[in-house]
Amino acid sequence: MGKKLFHNDEAVLTNKYTLCQVKIYLIIILTGILGVTQPDAANAAKLKAGVAKVNITNNDIGGLINDSLYARVLVLDNGSEEVVIISLDTRAVGEKGGVGNNFTERLRNRIQDQLKICGSNVMITATGVSVEKYICSDILERTFNAVKRAYQNMVPVNIGVGKAFENRITENRRLKLTNGKEWTIRHANPLPPDEKVVDIGPVDPEIGILRLDKKNGDPLAVLYNFAVHPYQGVPNQGLTADVPAFSSKVIESNLPTDAMAIFLQGCLGDISTVLYKDVNNPKNAETLGNILGLSTLEALKKLKRSKNSELKVVREVIEIPSRTDIPERIATLEDEQEKLLRSLRGTSLNFKTFFPLYLTYNINEEYPSYYSHRYLHEKMTDRDDLENLDKENRRNIDKYRRNIYAMEKLTRIQGNLAILKEQEKRLATTVGEKI
Repeated sequence: MGKKLFHNDEAVLTNKYTLCQVKIYLIIILTGILGVTQPDAANAAKLKAGVAKVNITNNDIGGLINDSLYARVLVLDNGSEEVVIISLDTRAVGEKGGVGNNFTERLRNRIQDQLKICGSNVMITATGVSVEKYICSDILERTFNAVKRAYQNMVPVNIGVGKAFENRITENRRLKLTNGKEWTIRHANPLPPDEKVVDIGPVDPEIGILRLDKKNGDPLAVLYNFAVHPYQGVPNQGLTADVPAFSSKVIESNLPTDAMAIFLQGCLGDISTVLYKDVNNPKNAETLGNILGLSTLEALKKLKRSKNSELKVVREVIEIPSRTDIPERIATLEDEQEKLLRSLRGTSLNFKTFFPLYLTYNINEEYPSYYSHRYLHEKMTDRDDLENLDKENRRNIDKYRRNIYAMEKLTRIQGNLAILKEQEKRLATTVGEKI
């Protein structure tokens, strides 16, 4: 699945290990809770959980803040082993997320040293929101304190697991083209012509849900796992934690006041918010988040909790090798770039003259230059002035249009080259450090 969902998008490559890890760990946790083996009553009674969240927004950066960024924490304890799950409203858990490349190691070490929880039992994931400059400088301190509060406030819990379905808010941004290549939907470049698109990649509409209730039946926390690139934004263009923030708000507002919703990102590689390139409506993550939250709530109503729940921890390290074809890929793109530059042709049109001609010749294909009677008159008098004019205009329109398509491809290549060269530089730095 990695080859399908992850590609030459620098942000995705930064996130992909963490996000794959989230999916795997969530499956492991849910499998343990569902009971591969039947626990006895004594062990079941030991299961405890605690939650906490902390604001991680840098309010001194300036600019409009629509909604703040948070670190949300869940601590689970089965009486002999603890697990910590941390969800950060950041782009990634590393330098590209605004938290530093050694953030995970430092936080795990501190949790292990001060709370005596095994560092390898600490899962840290990002929601995927691109908000690097808004992350507070003391995020590690704030997040650790939230873990500490959750750890200190654990209570006995019952657990339920389930799933929901939501296919209205995402789409795959990888378009398959007639030439066998693929095109990624981005704001940084335009879409290819419709006739060049033959297919699109899959989405994952499943919402994985884990519910933890206090022994009196009151909800303590809801973990929900869904794959979506949360970069929709809000109409006022202020800071926002995007889709996960609004979906969590919907869930929490429909549960007792102390219950917490914790979003865990799925394999989002090519999963974009739906209508990402729509220019006819303001982009609003709240609308999509509301839909996701309501779908999760609907499943929660039907979810059964078990008093005989068992927590098991299984660790698995997945090594994802770095790509080795970056120089070859750069050379291929530069060669394609050169061919596109050579394909540009001169035309007497500029955009001011092209646009009205393009509209005219597409709306009035048979008689674009004047009314039909004038064409009939020329035909009767053995003249072809308008027909010749139309031929010339169509040639120039076609040249200008081909130049536009070449420009669009060049824009995309420029973006991909910038990403690849940054990856090449980062890879060289990493290899140098190892040496």
